[in-house]
Amino acid sequence: MEEILTRWLGQTAAIRTDLIAAFGLAVSLCVSIHVLLRKRVVGAAMAWIGLVWLSPVFGTALYLTFGINRVERRARKLKRRPSLQYDETPQAPATVPEAYAPLDRAVRTITGLPTVAGTGITVFRNGDEAYPAMLAAIQQARRSVALSSFIFLDDEIGQTFIAALKQAVDRGCEVRVILDGIGSGYFFPAAWRRLRRLGVPAGLFMHSVLPWRMPFLNLRTHKKLLILDGCIAFTGGVNISDGNRVERKPSFPIRDTHFRIEGPVVEQLAQAFIVDWAFVSGEELEGAAWLPPLAPAGDITARVVTSGPDADIEKIATVVLQAIACARRSIRLTTPYFLPNDIIVGALCLAATRGIEVDVVIPRRSDHRIVDWATRAHIDPLLESGVRIWLDEPPFDHSKALSIDREWCFIGSANWDSRSFRLNFELNVEVYDAALARRLDTFIQGKCETRLTQADLAARSHPVRLRDAAVRLLLPYL
Repeated sequence: MEEILTRWLGQTAAIRTDLIAAFGLAVSLCVSIHVLLRKRVVGAAMAWIGLVWLSPVFGTALYLTFGINRVERRARKLKRRPSLQYDETPQAPATVPEAYAPLDRAVRTITGLPTVAGTGITVFRNGDEAYPAMLAAIQQARRSVALSSFIFLDDEIGQTFIAALKQAVDRGCEVRVILDGIGSGYFFPAAWRRLRRLGVPAGLFMHSVLPWRMPFLNLRTHKKLLILDGCIAFTGGVNISDGNRVERKPSFPIRDTHFRIEGPVVEQLAQAFIVDWAFVSGEELEGAAWLPPLAPAGDITARVVTSGPDADIEKIATVVLQAIACARRSIRLTTPYFLPNDIIVGALCLAATRGIEVDVVIPRRSDHRIVDWATRAHIDPLLESGVRIWLDEPPFDHSKALSIDREWCFIGSANWDSRSFRLNFELNVEVYDAALARRLDTFIQGKCETRLTQADLAARSHPVRLRDAAVRLLLPYL
């Protein structure tokens, strides 16, 4: 009897093992088919396929959580709705310098949007200048206030903004607020809770702890937008937190650059917010409160470029590549995080080898040390090609700006890394205006004091170099 029982148990275990193996084979095969049909990047596809075959259960769980772009289907569905299409009403005719006509044509094709004349742009430095202007604009709004921020903290300045938004609601304004579901707090952000308690309509972007609903850590909205009455807008790099008030000497000061924009191009900014709000809440904002007729407010030509892991995938990165290709004399940029993909690295290297001045300014120490480590392991090809990389001394500067030939510039929320170029929802504005381009070019040049050289990289100890190289493997997610 004991022998029979032992034989039966052995047969049962063998059957169980065969079933588990068959299940693993089927799962690995299904995931591999999905990867082959969906993943455009060869390296990423190979990595996912290798992982699910080496570890079917663990690899499949990771792929279901982080590998499937659930955003794209939902975003494309929203953008097919007629009420969310960009308005075709006539706008002020725009002309660009002849040398930039190919760039204008390329970006029109990339974005589906025209350049718009009649734009006025004002530059603000740090929250010390930007916050008073933004709060004054909220107080003056009479019909609508739209605000979107990656970080919106419930600190002193955050509560000041919340009070201003509540006052706008009380005087009859339509108010909508979008906070990122991770950037403003990992679970239920305090600022969002306070807004909801006060009756201010606020939504959390991509906020779910259920991995099958949405990926939890990636695919953030990194946009910084404030739009008043559909005719005045603020955008750039400034989040809402006390750290941005540099003059008050916070424990970790964050310098930054922000912009007030007026004129017909504000419609494109408003449409970007409208799409995001529909994505977050399902509500479609319509009418003159959000999209009024807009008169010219300056003599600048501009256009909005949105990007994200949906129908707008890699549009900002593609515009950057087009701009680099059109450069004739100089390319200067500043960014808090610099981990571009190999295509953009190659474009910058080619620009430098054809005699163009290429200057890249990065912080000596950012607020994410792991990004600094990866950057040191990533930039050697640039230095070899003659790209000059400069270290901006503390305090940390979160500004993002690109100036080409002191004639064209690109401003907004996107950093120069894979997270901004591919994973996050971002918004930039391209500007055809020599005055602003020269101002930003001069601003960037003012940071070019401490140069990072190949000798500096070679001087790192072997353990440090190994650490940096290992961290660089996380480049697609940093």
